[in-house]
Parts: sequence; C-alpha cells; structure tokens
Amino acid sequence: MKLIRHGGEGREDPGVILEDGSLIDASGEFLDYDEAFFACGGIESLRSWVEGGCIGGARLDPETRIGAPIARPSKLVCVGKNYADHAKEFGGEVPDEPVLFMKATTACCGPFDDVILPHGCVKLDYEVELALVMGRTASKVSEHDALDYLAGYTVMCDYSERAWQKEHCGQWVKGKSADTFAPMGPCLVTTDEVPNPQSLCLWTKVNGEKRQNGWSGNMMFSVAHLVSYISKFMTLLPGDVIATGTPAGVGMGMTPPRYLSAGDQVELSIEGIGIMRQRVIPEA
Repeated sequence: MKLIRHGGEGREDPGVILEDGSLIDASGEFLDYDEAFFACGGIESLRSWVEGGCIGGARLDPETRIGAPIARPSKLVCVGKNYADHAKEFGGEVPDEPVLFMKATTACCGPFDDVILPHGCVKLDYEVELALVMGRTASKVSEHDALDYLAGYTVMCDYSERAWQKEHCGQWVKGKSADTFAPMGPCLVTTDEVPNPQSLCLWTKVNGEKRQNGWSGNMMFSVAHLVSYISKFMTLLPGDVIATGTPAGVGMGMTPPRYLSAGDQVELSIEGIGIMRQRVIPEA
C-alpha cells in the first residue's frame, strides 16, 4: 500500500494511493497516521479497508496538497556517512560503526512544500535519503528480526545549513533542524512492496542537473543493521523515522562547493517510492 496525508499544513488527513493512481481520503475510518495508528494494528486495518473497496472514502482532487506521510514522529534519527563515496567526498575516514545524530521533528514538511532559506543561511545543502518508518516499538532488537519492526519506507531530503553544522560549536543538529529541512513523501510504501531495501536507486537533481545518483546496496550499514544498532541506544516508537544516509554528490562535496540559492528547484526520487520536489524560497 501507499499511504499519504493530504490537506492544509497542520490539518492533514490520512489517505491512500490506489494502484491506478487515484488518491482516496481515509479520514472517515482513521484519525491519522501517527504512533497510535501504527501501534494498534493500523496498517492491517487500513489494508482490509482498501481491499474491501475503500467504503466511504472520497476520491481526492489530484492537485490536493500532500503532506508528510506520517504525523510528526516522536524521533527523527539520522545516520551520517553511511555511503563510502559520501564519506570520501567529505574528506573523512569510513566510520567503524554508524554515525548518529538527531533532527528536530518540527523540520518535517510535505514532499512538494517550499524549502525556506533561513536568514543568515549561506550554505544550504541537499541529501536524498531512504527513510524508515517504525511500525512497532523496538528496543534492543536483533538484526535478524529488525525488518519485522518496520511499517514502511519513504523518501526524505536531509537539508542542511553546512556553516551551522560544521563551523559552529556543538552538534550537527543546529544545522539540520530549521523548519522545512525534512520534507518526506510523496507517500509511505509498506514493507511488502519493498522486499529488498538494499536494492533501490536514489537520485537528486538541482535545476534539472543530476547531482546524486546512488544505490541503497552501497550502504556501509544495512537497513536491518541500523534498526538493530539504534535500538540498542534508544527505544524506537511506532511512527519514528530513521534517515539512512546519502550517496555522493552533495553540494559541499563539489569543487568548489555548490550550495543552494533562492529560486533553485530540487527534485529527489527513490525507486519504487516516488518523486519529491521543492523550491527554495527566502525566509520572509
């Protein structure tokens, strides 16, 4: 299944995309795609509703706004330097174990929303990432069982202000967490539609120029390993998101660096999930 959330910002309702591409509202049956939905067997209930013909579900205008496919998660955990080519373009050594950092969940937004260039932001960068959405509470789970704890996958762009990330004291989080710096979508694809998360092509274009062109099989730490590893350090709740790292081709890694400016358009895609698109606009 492909889950969406639609409607005005902060007022999104749940929905689904059918196999023929139709957008169907599901708000008559489900409140939202949030922690309670995933924890209480929402995926199975939604599947039954869809297979039963989406009774009571209205067809949506194809032009309706699409929001992030899940309501604001309790945690947004990110993995840094998880592709060897990306680690090398940053001039660093390949890590012995996953590099973790957090991104504020207030950065989450829809897949086609504008990305706001904050006042004082001079090094805005992009990173296409396969994002994992937890379907069950996970604490100290084995790598063998880790994929069973996932609800599905989505696309995320980990926008970063590199000066705030790299040149200011403290952790990376301050360069990662501005509003609109974590667009997700265009849908959440359930795990049954992605039998092997290590076989997906992912790419980014800036103003039509392909900048990133990677393959999830080149992750140094697999999806299963990441879920297991992270669950050793924190309890992952249903609806939590893990961003799994990005391949080479980010603006900071180019010579000279090529950061984003107001007016730029960024397009990102992961095979089998879909395409997102954002326009960079200056903060009012």
